[in-house]
Amino acid sequence: MAQLKVTYTKSTIGYAHDQKRTVKSLGLRKIRQSVLLPDNSAVRGMVFKVRHLVEVEEVADVATDAPRISRSRVYGG
Repeated sequence: MAQLKVTYTKSTIGYAHDQKRTVKSLGLRKIRQSVLLPDNSAVRGMVFKVRHLVEVEEVADVATDAPRISRSRVYGG
């Protein structure tokens, strides 16, 4: 499953309070901050509401692309 990288690019000053709350609920606090969020309809709806304040990029799921290392190999036990 893919993920969305959402980057906060424009301030919410002067915009409606519900848009400010949407940006906050996406986990964004500072300008140029990025977060990885699951690609589902709820997140896409929030991103659509504030699309003029954020940039969105689809990335491959990090957990499935990384090689699995067993705990015994990492700790030597």
